[in-house]
Amino acid sequence: MENKDLQQREIAKILRYANFLLLFVPVGLLTIFTLLFLRNIDFSWKERERQEKVENLATVQGQTTFPPLWQAPDTSTIPQDEQGKLIRYGRELIKNTAIYLGTNGSVAKMSNGMNCQNCHLDAGTKPFGNNYSAVASTYPKFRERSGTVETIQKRVNDCFERSLNGKPLDTASREMHAIVAYISWLGKDVKRGETPKGSGLVELPYLDRAADPEKGKIVYEKKCFSCHQLDGSGVPMPDGTGYQYPPLWGKNSYNNGAGLYRLSRLASYVKANMPWAASYDRPLVTDEEAWDVAAYINSMPRPDVRTTVMKNDWKNLAGKPIDHPFGPFADSFSEQQHKFGPFKPIAEARKK
Repeated sequence: MENKDLQQREIAKILRYANFLLLFVPVGLLTIFTLLFLRNIDFSWKERERQEKVENLATVQGQTTFPPLWQAPDTSTIPQDEQGKLIRYGRELIKNTAIYLGTNGSVAKMSNGMNCQNCHLDAGTKPFGNNYSAVASTYPKFRERSGTVETIQKRVNDCFERSLNGKPLDTASREMHAIVAYISWLGKDVKRGETPKGSGLVELPYLDRAADPEKGKIVYEKKCFSCHQLDGSGVPMPDGTGYQYPPLWGKNSYNNGAGLYRLSRLASYVKANMPWAASYDRPLVTDEEAWDVAAYINSMPRPDVRTTVMKNDWKNLAGKPIDHPFGPFADSFSEQQHKFGPFKPIAEARKK
């Protein structure tokens, strides 16, 4: 009898262990498999989040390296020889164009009083500030606007005739040699045919609507007028040479043949650079504000060069940009839509 009770107790003990195993072992195994699964699952989002924090920190510290942006060579490395003198003079001409080649220029009176760096910021060195990083590496090159292969000298004179609303510079002059020398020095580390990250302007997505000059006026009066004045006339330098803040319309501003008269170019320029404290990674306007204020600025009066400087532009109509503001066009969209948008329908039609 005693043996029988002992056997029953042993059996009960075994059953308790069995129940324990049946209850907890599956849970334990499930936990183990879950941990193994989670260990192998793609947590790339965490890595991306970590990477973004690093990138943001690097950007805040002025060390943006993801991906690396083009940085201009240090001016202290300009050689101390005759070529170096020419490079320095070219830099001075870009920074203070009006002193030498403005309305009262000491070398020639041939432009509207603006400086090249009013459009090509920080003497053509600012990332996404319309810089010169890719000029030497990509010119000479074919351009649809002229329908010809253009040299750096031709490109420089385009700016003089359009953005500076002036006369072309003599290509044999010391001033032209100096400007080309400086631009070439800036791009000396860029491989032939390459366009480095940070060159030119940011690419701004098209709106789903037309850009609105009336909305742009509100943006302008809120964020732009303190530098460029309500009448768009800018703020001249105290000595009358050039502008501390350039005019955005009127007789002393860029004419309607300039690159910034294309809405996408001006909106992109504004987005990454304006108001003055802005940068591509710290914009101070939204995309919509950039498009609208560009529409307002470019709807204001300025010199008209359609029958002079622009008369030979765009012989191939199919090569005209979507936002070129003047007809004729190779499509059936109106001149108004080509100027202010919406641009998406035009882009979609071109793809077809």
